[in-house]
Amino acid sequence: MAIHYTCRYCGIDIGTITHSSVDAQSLGFHKLTEDERLDMIQYDSKGNIHVKSICEDCHESFMTNPMNYENDYIIH
Repeated sequence: MAIHYTCRYCGIDIGTITHSSVDAQSLGFHKLTEDERLDMIQYDSKGNIHVKSICEDCHESFMTNPMNYENDYIIH
């Protein structure tokens, strides 16, 4: 099992965690609401977890240009 983090805005791969001993609590998933979990976390048929997050470039872009929140996808 691996946990793959991808930016929800630009689609870039942020990183992967491959430790089998990682649990949802240590990753902070327990702090998400049910709706947030449904929106951000997906499971594939191999047991891998895919998490939609935000990369540093998109975060910086939002900080300097808040109007970017109106877009579903950002190219940088």
